[in-house]
Amino acid sequence: MSSENIDLAKMAEILTRSPDYRVLRKLLPRNEFAACNGQIVRMGILIDVETTGLNTAQDEVIELAMVKFTYLPDDRIAAITDVFSSFNEPSIPIPEEITELTGITDEMVSGHRIDPDAVASFVSDAVLIVAHNANFDRKFAERYWPVLERRPWACSATEVEWRKHGFDGSRLGYLLAGVGLFHQAHRAIDDCRALIEILASDIPKLNRSAFAILLERARRKTVRIWAEHSPFELKDMLKKRGYRWSDGSDGGPRSWYVDVDEANQAAEVEFLQTAIYLQDVEPRMQIMSAMNRFSCRL
Repeated sequence: MSSENIDLAKMAEILTRSPDYRVLRKLLPRNEFAACNGQIVRMGILIDVETTGLNTAQDEVIELAMVKFTYLPDDRIAAITDVFSSFNEPSIPIPEEITELTGITDEMVSGHRIDPDAVASFVSDAVLIVAHNANFDRKFAERYWPVLERRPWACSATEVEWRKHGFDGSRLGYLLAGVGLFHQAHRAIDDCRALIEILASDIPKLNRSAFAILLERARRKTVRIWAEHSPFELKDMLKKRGYRWSDGSDGGPRSWYVDVDEANQAAEVEFLQTAIYLQDVEPRMQIMSAMNRFSCRL
């Protein structure tokens, strides 16, 4: 380490001790996080796709990145064991706004194709898939690589209550800053490496990794309850309670819906009966687990 770097490190350490400053360090990718010490490990995959747009049924994947990692019985991330990154040439030119966002150009993807056999081989020993926006990534992934339908998924953006744990939000940049780091890239593989650093970090005051908290939530069963044909004038009441709108473009109902834990199912049905429909009704419900949550097959 040069004398300049030593001086910078000392300055950063001094600033860190002061409550008036926060120091962010550039993310330096690493592969080791927690020692195995002979423990049995499981294999997971972090996945990120870049696409030509947001329509999960029609837009196309232009890049796939995956990071394979091991995790311990106490759900701490142990090590990165392999990485996968590949471009895919779409049938249309990449929209200008997508190139501005991702830095991926038509020239970069020209002639490239993601080999489905290579994807299947890479994920063959994985027991879990993690994405930072699984509601988006899973739908694209299942269209292109059906092998990913047969794996449980977890969403690091929505299945951890980041604000409750002191973070400014669930966006990757906010989370990375929350653990004292920053990265300047927006390529899929760089985002995967940033995400694994976040998940390997301990949540303040809990002495548990973010990954352990994510898995605890992902393992629960939830119920999707649909408020079909609810009165239009009550939409604000539904929104305030956490309901979201589905336009039916994915083949599901055109309706407001909410996802709740199984333990809260009866209370949610009672809310719909007493506050929305004013009569006894049995709303449409779907049981969800990590095997089908976020999937286009719902």
